[in-house]
Amino acid sequence: MKIESIKIKNFKAFKNVEMRDIPRFCVIVGANGSGKTTLFNVFGFLKDALAHDVNTAFNKRGGFNEVISRDCTGNIEFEIKFRAKDTVRNNPIITYSLSISQKNGKAVVKREVLKYRRGSYGATWHFLEFSNGKGSAVTNELDGDTDINELSREYQTLKSPDILAIKGLAQFEKFPAVIAFSELIDNWHVSDIHVNEARNIQQADYAEHLSTLGENLSNVIDYLHNNHKSTLDKIIKILRQRIPGISKVEVKTIETGQVLLKIQDESFDKPFAVRYISDGTIKMLAYLVLLYDPKPYPLLCVEEPENQLYPHLLEELAEEFRAYANRGEQVFVSTHSPDFLNAIEVDEVFLLVKNKGYTTIKRAAQNEQIKAYMDDGDKMGYLWKQGFFDQLGKQ
Repeated sequence: MKIESIKIKNFKAFKNVEMRDIPRFCVIVGANGSGKTTLFNVFGFLKDALAHDVNTAFNKRGGFNEVISRDCTGNIEFEIKFRAKDTVRNNPIITYSLSISQKNGKAVVKREVLKYRRGSYGATWHFLEFSNGKGSAVTNELDGDTDINELSREYQTLKSPDILAIKGLAQFEKFPAVIAFSELIDNWHVSDIHVNEARNIQQADYAEHLSTLGENLSNVIDYLHNNHKSTLDKIIKILRQRIPGISKVEVKTIETGQVLLKIQDESFDKPFAVRYISDGTIKMLAYLVLLYDPKPYPLLCVEEPENQLYPHLLEELAEEFRAYANRGEQVFVSTHSPDFLNAIEVDEVFLLVKNKGYTTIKRAAQNEQIKAYMDDGDKMGYLWKQGFFDQLGKQ
């Protein structure tokens, strides 16, 4: 699956913004407080609303009045266009729109629509449309030969107007487009790996996927060793390429029932406990475990990967993120690092600029001067460090 564009209205600092033609590897830059974390939080909000309801999602963020943009009235709105591979014929762009209002102090789903074009030249049709808890969804959308007048609609009334219609309908195989979007949102992941968390000795436990902070790194490596040995071997091979001298990564359950992670340097006979290993080695290992997960996330968001990582490793890490995207998933990365940006192409970068309390989003490729410098061989990080992005923010 791949997100093609995003529109956001009245969500915190995003009063009215749009990102178009989003690449599989998307890099977000901007000053502190410009809204990089808020952009990722849009997916978190939708995931919480899908898992529970919109009021629960708002309450986790301080309530509706804390989320809606300051001094703004009206509804909070999202529009996400995406492609769902192998879900519907010809893999069209699917549009999901959500408008949330407040009624008697409670958030309600004012309107929820899922639509896409049936065929190369057909009109765009609403295959799901709900308002205030009532609506309908098409049940025979997979039959590409069905005339639009023969589409079967199923009318439903939700238990509460604050529940997303895609939550209930995603349980049924006859709504494949709904399932595709639900899986995209439900399986997104934000990563903010902290070395100190990854160093901690964990109680032995079953863990298939790396957590947000990376504190279960040893348990995930133990899982890979027992269930996906070839994947772990590949991770170690890449780690040795990225950080010369590493010969082995192993986990051991000690008498207390905890899992101890050890890394061996080829210059020594015995491996070292992870607490003695450099920050850069630990963090690179954690990112490789994340990026080579046997069940990768369709949407991965990574916050400032440069923290606690050697500058000379950042370009190599950027290559690993791009490889993850090229394998078919999508990754958003926020960064301040010129070293990381030096590995980034101009079409991959979006700039967030905050002005008078609200954030705007611009593409680096919008600036002809930046494009010209890149065409002449300059690197993105040098241009960022020298202030050329300030000009883009003023456009």
